[in-house]
Amino acid sequence: MKLTIATFAVLALTMFNTYSQNGDKLDLDIMKGEYWWGGLSTEGHNTPYDINSEVSHDQWANDEGNQAQPMLLSSKGRYVWSDTPITYTFYKGHIQITTKVGEIQYGSAGKNLRDAYQYVAKNFFAPNGKIPEEKLFTHPQYNTWIELIYDQNEEDILKYAQGILDNGYPPGVLMIDDNWQEDYGTWNFSPRRFKDPKAMIEKLHDMGFLVMLWVCPFVSPDSEVFRYLAKEGMLLQVPQGNQEVQWKNTQDTAAIIRWWNGASACLDLTNPKTNTWFKEQLDHLVDEYGVDGFKFDAGDAQFYENGIVSFENVLPNDHTALYAKFGLDYPLNEYRASWKMAGLPLAQRLRDKGHNWEDLQKLIPDQMSQSLMGYAYTCPDMIGGGEYGSFIDLASIDEELVVRSAQVHALMPMMQFSVAPWRVLSKENARYCLEAAKLHEKMGPYILQQADRASKTGEPIVKPMALAFPNDGYETIKDQFVLGDNIIVAPVVTKGDLRRKVVLPKGKWQDDRGKIYKGNKTIEIEVPLSRLPFFTKVGTRN
Repeated sequence: MKLTIATFAVLALTMFNTYSQNGDKLDLDIMKGEYWWGGLSTEGHNTPYDINSEVSHDQWANDEGNQAQPMLLSSKGRYVWSDTPITYTFYKGHIQITTKVGEIQYGSAGKNLRDAYQYVAKNFFAPNGKIPEEKLFTHPQYNTWIELIYDQNEEDILKYAQGILDNGYPPGVLMIDDNWQEDYGTWNFSPRRFKDPKAMIEKLHDMGFLVMLWVCPFVSPDSEVFRYLAKEGMLLQVPQGNQEVQWKNTQDTAAIIRWWNGASACLDLTNPKTNTWFKEQLDHLVDEYGVDGFKFDAGDAQFYENGIVSFENVLPNDHTALYAKFGLDYPLNEYRASWKMAGLPLAQRLRDKGHNWEDLQKLIPDQMSQSLMGYAYTCPDMIGGGEYGSFIDLASIDEELVVRSAQVHALMPMMQFSVAPWRVLSKENARYCLEAAKLHEKMGPYILQQADRASKTGEPIVKPMALAFPNDGYETIKDQFVLGDNIIVAPVVTKGDLRRKVVLPKGKWQDDRGKIYKGNKTIEIEVPLSRLPFFTKVGTRN
């Protein structure tokens, strides 16, 4: 049976009503040599936690702008899970996990991280056999954000797309970012910036691109759409005493939420009527203009706290899940904020990173955190960083950083360009970025094969070394990862490095230059800017 948005809303509300209205508490001692992961993808670079860690995170109305799971996993095979947000604290060799509502489940599923992961994947977020749009994996993605910022317009979008082809890049998914629309909540192409959007999309299709549009759940106040939605009770409300009275006067009580683009009203997706309206807007863009899918931005759990009143009473984090469910009707999708959506065919991107080496070093461990939480269909942030201010002054651009960022992306499940390498880099450095894109395209069939496997087994596409080789003491490795089972990728993430060390497990490994190494040791290799080192296990087929 197809799970519609309205059906999910009912199921989510039923689940909420079955939660214990009393919280729960669990105290654990950390074992000697034990490491822990989970909770928040943005904290991946600070994991694993161990006996010396002192850290605390509260997930209630807080996903830190990215993917979250109410889960912790241990290198000793232990796991913690809850259906509701958890607060977890590591302090002086102990872990305390609490909930405001709902129960905590805890157990031991074996002896190592792989045992724990396989158990929770099977029992708490089993995959449904589907993957997002194949081209997300097999070809690079191109986002118009850095090049156009808020001036999204027909002429420059076509110019950007043509530049991609003229510079030898394979056409893939083209994402048209924020401000193509008339207004937030008014999901029509701006007639001032788009003369013939349908013809534009047809041209992009002819060039070989699939086309996504940026959307969000916000609605600009005092617009015609706002007045309609408010009158019909389809917006989140501020508390006004008696709720029954409030829902008779919704035009005056719509909540105004501050977000990165100002202050707006927000769709109430606990209301089935709102879901129907929003889906009608999206389907119109598909049917009328040929749009292939959507970048679903925002939806962060923190937008739904502070006494927000909704049609049905759900937890703040559940609003995030209700928004994410829309992507199931559009295989070409992307999300940045997610709550308990592991195992489902949704493309999950890391939150925006800055144009600096510190943030580049977060990409691998943060993406490994996504994998360990069950989010298999993942994308790092835009190559070189997603903060547009970094690219306004060309003199401030670190060309080496852009190249190394492209190399980190190349053998991840997805890679996403935004700033145009041919515009901001020297010819030589731009060529290195093109080589990374070509490598991703070459490895596309293998990456897609891993995505298909993930949809059946829950096995991540990319894994931390400790998950792929759980008994070999690799828990603290953060600068290399495993693609599938048999390819170890070791990008350079430190400025100026021309040599780096690589840990190779047991067996024989062939590097990207054809040299064979005997494993079970650490090697040191040359890494000029032109090189992305990766090692394929000898005797395996990829």
